[in-house]
Amino acid sequence: MSTPKDFNDRMLSLGLARVAEQAAIASAKLIGHGDEKAADQAAVNAMREQLNKLDIKGVVVIGEGERDEAPMLYIGEEVGTGEGPGVDIALDPLEGTTLTAKDMPNALTVIAMGPRGSMLHAPDVYMDKLVIGPGYAEDTVTLDMSPSERVAALAAARGCEASDITVCILERPRHEEMIAEVRSTGAAIRLITDGDVAGAMHCAEPGLTGIDMYMGSGGAPEGVLAAAALKCMGGQMYGKLLFRNEDEKGRARKAGITDFDKVYTRDEMVTDHVIFAATGVTNGSILPGIKREPGWITTETILMRSKTGSVRRVSYRNPFN
Repeated sequence: MSTPKDFNDRMLSLGLARVAEQAAIASAKLIGHGDEKAADQAAVNAMREQLNKLDIKGVVVIGEGERDEAPMLYIGEEVGTGEGPGVDIALDPLEGTTLTAKDMPNALTVIAMGPRGSMLHAPDVYMDKLVIGPGYAEDTVTLDMSPSERVAALAAARGCEASDITVCILERPRHEEMIAEVRSTGAAIRLITDGDVAGAMHCAEPGLTGIDMYMGSGGAPEGVLAAAALKCMGGQMYGKLLFRNEDEKGRARKAGITDFDKVYTRDEMVTDHVIFAATGVTNGSILPGIKREPGWITTETILMRSKTGSVRRVSYRNPFN
């Protein structure tokens, strides 16, 4: 039998779901135990083990950091059996290590996969992000707008008052002025302590999550993961890399980025069809967390394919000693 060379998202999707599930299960015993590093390492180990069982020639393009900074799942690491299609992989084995350690909402295991060369090789720097859900005209909101202008523009597009808009923002000192400006419009804000991939995904299902827009700066690698999710779920996203020094610009050059002022759209961060899987670790707005009972552990995973627009929720009940 010949080795498949094409990216078969349908065949690979269930395998990717298992990768996310096993990473979540591995971190389950550390929920609420206050050890962020141990929880992250458990998820990393499980995710890497499962990836190496897939018939792919995978390269991690969004991972745990540079090779000398991360012992596993570093950027550039090759995963899979070496048989099958060449793929790009973006992952966060435990999106919300602090959330897991403190048993706070919205910790996830997250992974996306696309054909080789389909994902922005974002360096480990900050990215200014702006996200809204599906159903709006292109450029309804832009990064060039002030926070208050974005709220006004989205309210006008929705045909509602600014006070009917809810914005999700990462709670950080650097966002204090943004938070004050958004509140001055009358809009509500949902502050999150961590987990901005989930924060961006919330915008794709405002009826379920109550979130209309996400804005603020966070990790650029998480921005690419969010773009992969939105490629499947629908919605608009804009991102601009932020550089604090020449070392960070050097990282960008190493990744092939030369235009430091470019604003990336969702489809420029993820240029081809992608599959995306996320499993809930702690309870959240998108997914319930891991449920443990004597002899059993149950997870729920959201599994999505941009090619078909399909969104599956997979409940997995597994005997567990």
